[in-house]
Amino acid sequence: MLRPDVTLAQLNARGTGKLPGLVGFRVIALEDRMLIAQMEITSQLLAPNGFLHAASIIALADTACGYGCLAHLPEGAENFTTVELKSNFLGTARDGILECVARPAHLGNTTQVWDATVTRQSDGRTIALFRCTQMVLWPRARA
Repeated sequence: MLRPDVTLAQLNARGTGKLPGLVGFRVIALEDRMLIAQMEITSQLLAPNGFLHAASIIALADTACGYGCLAHLPEGAENFTTVELKSNFLGTARDGILECVARPAHLGNTTQVWDATVTRQSDGRTIALFRCTQMVLWPRARA
């Protein structure tokens, strides 16, 4: 269930001065069991061969899934961390805007599993399919 205390503005501010801000990641929609994000392709996100670097796509998809996880943490949980990820690259791009739709496959108390599809906004062509597992972090008991 979507946490009512998490907003688009908070999520977008979270990346300032960090990798999400560096790559131009921005959340454009947040709903129960879904997050949509975008990233504009710039020359800094390209590999030396002139095509979009795989790590740029992973930055978009992993951040979208991570922010989705954050917005769906169980009550009392503190945070999360990615413990596994997998990407299948089906295409590439050199310019334009990428869109990522992230949805949970599992929302548990100890783990969450998120799937994401990355597409080119201009034609809707799928660039990558992504899945990650997030470990839910709980406050530590103090002795």
